[in-house]
Amino acid sequence: MEFDDQGRLLTALGPQLSLEIPVMFSAMSYGSISLHVAQSLARAATESGTFFNCGEGGLHKDLWQYGEHAIVQVASGRFGVNPSYLSRAAAVEIKIGQGAKPGIGGHLPGEKVSEDVSATRMIPAGADAISPAPHHDIYSIEDLKQLIYALKEATDYRKPVSVKIAAVHNVVPIASGAVRAGADIVAIDGVRGGTGATPTMIRDSVGLPIEFAIAAVDAQLRQEGIRHQASLVVAGGFRNSADVLKAIALGADAIYIGTAALVAIGCHMCQKCYTGKCTWGIATQDPYLTKRVNPEIATRRLKNLLRAWSLEMKEMLGGMGMNSIDSLRGNREMLRGIDMMPQEMEVLGVLPAGR
Repeated sequence: MEFDDQGRLLTALGPQLSLEIPVMFSAMSYGSISLHVAQSLARAATESGTFFNCGEGGLHKDLWQYGEHAIVQVASGRFGVNPSYLSRAAAVEIKIGQGAKPGIGGHLPGEKVSEDVSATRMIPAGADAISPAPHHDIYSIEDLKQLIYALKEATDYRKPVSVKIAAVHNVVPIASGAVRAGADIVAIDGVRGGTGATPTMIRDSVGLPIEFAIAAVDAQLRQEGIRHQASLVVAGGFRNSADVLKAIALGADAIYIGTAALVAIGCHMCQKCYTGKCTWGIATQDPYLTKRVNPEIATRRLKNLLRAWSLEMKEMLGGMGMNSIDSLRGNREMLRGIDMMPQEMEVLGVLPAGR
């Protein structure tokens, strides 16, 4: 970086996302959730100074007005992807993996593909929307680099490009490769990053807890001297503000929440999202059920969630003698392990309680 005599930065920085709170709404596609829920997430993110992720289901025309606070996905199915879709968003995310189901693709049953979902995803109404496990144009880091720069070219280098991967055993070299391929953000989805449409055996038996992935990736990127080249966004199992601060202390820059946001709206964790018959009007396209979610009330609940977490985080930072979230980022000295094995604390880089 270059500075002038007054210490002002001369080097042009790449496109950045500016957040009022280090919490964003995770990827939930229109089709998997109702339009009322998608609207609530978009409005709450806009009014709270953060971002929502529209998932791989395209950006509904009613959400275009919130484009400055939207992160759009380019997944293996390429649903809804076109130049207008990319240009309206604040950032573009390439979805490689998903925490609840690493290694397998996505599936939206035809029962949930209404005429409106069909138009947004650009697929036939009533047809199953299948996202293959691999991107058929990505079989190496070089292929990923080509797609990253294709998206940067398509958006005139004005938007950051993120790469979303699952927390698996080789997450460290994957994350390192993504940074070296030109990703501005690496999003890591942990084992608890759940979707109600995930096969139970995959959800419970595959993937790593996000804490180990954060610590391992952050340490490796620092060792390679490239940690400053990309932001680290993590997801999977964040249920309260303390979880957020622990993740930041382990090395994360920001956090995605999905389940916590849906619970704030009214989700009762039935785990029957794939049926399209969500009795709470969240994971359904049935007009008789979707009307059970009032977007005005849902938006207010989401804003209350973010405000409450923000105040709690400020209290905890004050208790640690800090006045900035930046002072906590990667500061593992502020963490202690309880009821953990020595090997686990070694991976996390934290000391046991009492030391």
